[in-house]
Amino acid sequence: MHMQRRRCSPQSRSLGAAADFRKSDPQMEFTMSRKVVRSSKFRHVFGQALKTDQCYDDIRISQMTWDSNFCSVNPKFVAMIVDASGGGAFMVLPMSKTGRIDMSYPTVCGHTGPVLDIEFCPHNDNIIASGSEDCSVMIWEIPDAGLTSPLTEPVVKLEGHSKRVGILSWHPTAHNVLLSAGCDNVLILWNVARGQAVVRLDTVHPDLIYSACWNRDGSQILTSCKDKTMRVLDPREGTVLIEKEKPHDGSRPTRAVFVSDGKILSTGFSRMSERQVALWDPENFAEPLTLQELDTSSGVLLPFFDPDTGIVYLCGKGDSSIRYFEVTDEAPYVHYLSMYGSKESQKGMGYMPKRGLDVHKCEIARFYKLHERKCEPIVMTVPRKSDLFQDDLYPDTVGPEPSVEADEWFEGKDGRPVLISLKDGFVAPTKAKEFKVHKSLLKTSSASAGNPQDGGEVQSLRKEVKDLRAAVEELTKRMKELESKQ
Repeated sequence: MHMQRRRCSPQSRSLGAAADFRKSDPQMEFTMSRKVVRSSKFRHVFGQALKTDQCYDDIRISQMTWDSNFCSVNPKFVAMIVDASGGGAFMVLPMSKTGRIDMSYPTVCGHTGPVLDIEFCPHNDNIIASGSEDCSVMIWEIPDAGLTSPLTEPVVKLEGHSKRVGILSWHPTAHNVLLSAGCDNVLILWNVARGQAVVRLDTVHPDLIYSACWNRDGSQILTSCKDKTMRVLDPREGTVLIEKEKPHDGSRPTRAVFVSDGKILSTGFSRMSERQVALWDPENFAEPLTLQELDTSSGVLLPFFDPDTGIVYLCGKGDSSIRYFEVTDEAPYVHYLSMYGSKESQKGMGYMPKRGLDVHKCEIARFYKLHERKCEPIVMTVPRKSDLFQDDLYPDTVGPEPSVEADEWFEGKDGRPVLISLKDGFVAPTKAKEFKVHKSLLKTSSASAGNPQDGGEVQSLRKEVKDLRAAVEELTKRMKELESKQ
């Protein structure tokens, strides 16, 4: 008995097959939608290293094994921690001083132990803080033209830690408020102008503090610690608002930063030592919004977040690449964009504030990568055909003006960041801001605190006085010898 076959046109056959497939696989539409490339104006961001003549060459970068940036930059200066015999030093160069740097170029060398962290003040481009193995924090004032002689006397010396100081962070909106964290597991908030430790958190962290940073208006501090706990603190009360145990299962260091809408981005390691990046909502700390595994390298990932674009850049110490992701409200929340790669590994990384970028070239970020013997700027650009100002790339950004004074902030007043437009590019004020200190309240006062140009003159006068004293002593000695002979 022969079975009859129904004849179908090829078109109806394919439609029927598709309908059958949809019935058998209800996930098809979701899968197909996932294949559509996510729309983002930052998809084509690319990184490019500047040419050799625009690098800072022949600088002996510090060999210390410490997981800080080792570099700090602003529109006026680039500062790098360098090797120094018999103490600690860092070099501060004017932005324009590119090319080979002479071996005899003066450094900031007032610390008696290696320098572990440096950070420029966001409200005064001539002020920089340094933390060292000698347990002290020092505040320095750099002349506009850069150093002409070694700088050994700080404007302010802050003493309060019993072990080395490895983390520094200036308050984003309050003037002259500085956070420091040491290997004594203590976190101190300083009123720099008064030289006083106003808040001391010495019972919150039972182990080494890996990272500490402020939120956008400086009303909260986020820390990660060796006890595998991430904490959000009220800085003035010294209390823990929320905490998350084991954001990453591995035992290697964790880093954490605040991103948009109060969310938290952390980098760490899995139990199998794979590097991870995770996004957390502090309202629900039980599970991460997303947790992604990246690779199996051993370097700690340093996150740099740009609130204007929502891009986070991950730079691993010892890596030769910078990965960047876009943080959005849509799942999976942290979207991989691309990676800048090179042959040389990085020993540290500086990140330029938005006001220091070239808006006419559509720069959205600029890094200063430290090699063993040089500092190399890397520019991140969004390709655009038009030469006009790109409003969508440059919303109003944080400017250099503080919104609240230190005393007011410690009394409980918060200040929102003061925003500026970059439409005509950032123009630095022609007159450098004076760094005012209450000398009568300081433990150490420096003669160079009044005027940055006086630093070198004061030091040469001191040397002259010392030489004169020695000459007077020598003459007195000879007179006594002559009198005894008579």
